[in-house]
Amino acid sequence: MVNPTLPHLLADRALADPDGVALIVQGSAPLTYGRWHERSTAVANGLVERGVARGDRVGLVFGNADWADYAVAFFGVLRAGAAAVPLSDRLTAADLRSMLGHCGAAGAVHAGGPGGGPDVPGGGWTATLGELSTQTSHDLPVPAPGDLAQILYTSGTTGRPKGVAATHANLAHGCGARRRPFAHSRHLVHAFPVGTNAGQMMLVNAVDACPAVVTPPRFTPGRFAALIEEYRAGTVFLVPAMAIELLGSGAAARHDLSSVRLLGSAAAPLPAAVAEALTGAFPNATIVNYYTSTEAAPAQTAMMVDPERPGSVGRAIAGGRVRITGPDGEPLPPGETGEVWMRSAAAPRSYYAEPGSGTFRDGWVRMGDLGRLDRDGYLYLVDRESDVVKSGAHKVSTLRVEEAAFRHPAVAEAAAFGVPHPVLGTVVAVAMAVRAPLTAEELRLFLADRLAPYEMPAHVVTVAALPRNAAGKVDKRALRAGLAERETPGPVERARQASGSADPAGEASGSADPAREASGPAERAPA
Repeated sequence: MVNPTLPHLLADRALADPDGVALIVQGSAPLTYGRWHERSTAVANGLVERGVARGDRVGLVFGNADWADYAVAFFGVLRAGAAAVPLSDRLTAADLRSMLGHCGAAGAVHAGGPGGGPDVPGGGWTATLGELSTQTSHDLPVPAPGDLAQILYTSGTTGRPKGVAATHANLAHGCGARRRPFAHSRHLVHAFPVGTNAGQMMLVNAVDACPAVVTPPRFTPGRFAALIEEYRAGTVFLVPAMAIELLGSGAAARHDLSSVRLLGSAAAPLPAAVAEALTGAFPNATIVNYYTSTEAAPAQTAMMVDPERPGSVGRAIAGGRVRITGPDGEPLPPGETGEVWMRSAAAPRSYYAEPGSGTFRDGWVRMGDLGRLDRDGYLYLVDRESDVVKSGAHKVSTLRVEEAAFRHPAVAEAAAFGVPHPVLGTVVAVAMAVRAPLTAEELRLFLADRLAPYEMPAHVVTVAALPRNAAGKVDKRALRAGLAERETPGPVERARQASGSADPAGEASGSADPAREASGPAERAPA
């Protein structure tokens, strides 16, 4: 098919295999291609009756239990000639209003339930699928490859969320081939949330790939492992946080996961220790780490986990390209660290209503990460550009600190981030969730021969779980704020400090003096 769009692909598949199962939400009836096409066409007609015109933006507010209805609504919006704006129902009312207002949404489709629909600025309408479906037939527009199809808001881990606009040509790039992706599988299992780039890729797989796409209404390790076993899934996708829970809970050991041939990890770096453990839990699977972003998709790198290249996220695939540049945008030679840029063979994305953004340049996308390429083209991430800790005269990679902390057998999760320091400017802090009791002193002793003195965490705090946003990414701003709140002295502590007495809580807080530690390994003993 030349220049397909997703609605074209669904119509063709519904015609060829109307009873074929496209999507299964655990506990609900399967969605077939024929029924998917029929329902989305009815929704498209209902949208046209409400006055939705070509190019309008329509918000879609759904939860993970509503994947089938969400899929119907998404394709209904596209079939009406409008652009879909996927939004998780876990967002706050203020965030929903802000995003719907930013894109100028004409209205919003939602799952219903308590509280009703979101508030759409400008007097926009809200409706459920049932309220939109109609028997009336309209002359529906035919989407063109260059038409706006989707606005997906970023997770906002480094600032306010931005709307990333994608055309039909971008979303359907690489689709419609004679040999469908993941042909080794009858079922593909994932638990990505609605409203994320990873979730959208699974939606595309549901219409274009070989296997039926299966998802639980809510991720728990036991439920996820049971779902894989029940459907004898050949392909599984998850994020590192899910992998950590799956391994730590023992669910992977309690279920037969031998059917899995491909286990893909996306959305965040996969720690080497976790990747190694996954090879044991999924004995017949190839473990693949994928790297991309909402802005760069469908450009991505892929890396089959390889002990010879620990830490690499692989090479560019599917006609994409990766380069490392200096601050001036000029490419750097292999081995040098700089900004990571990616380029897709597809039509590029852009920020909606922000034409002057420096993120997109001549078809390339600045990823916001620092990294390096080896001579074979394998990419190694150093850190998020915004996460690099500039401590004194040194730059510290939080990814490197996290990798080292993960190696401790008691550490289930770890996140490193920078916090202010009166002498060094910024120092490293580590928040960790643990499987067994672990003190700050014990962690530092473990890290003593794994990290340089200036990389050693000055603060170590234990948390029940790392805070994550709707996309499953660690919210380091929340960790930073939480640490500041923990260490803000109360009235008693302020009085003690004013009198010059020692702080008896200093050891329990897990803080050390990095200015003293920076002089050498012999002085790394915790305060």
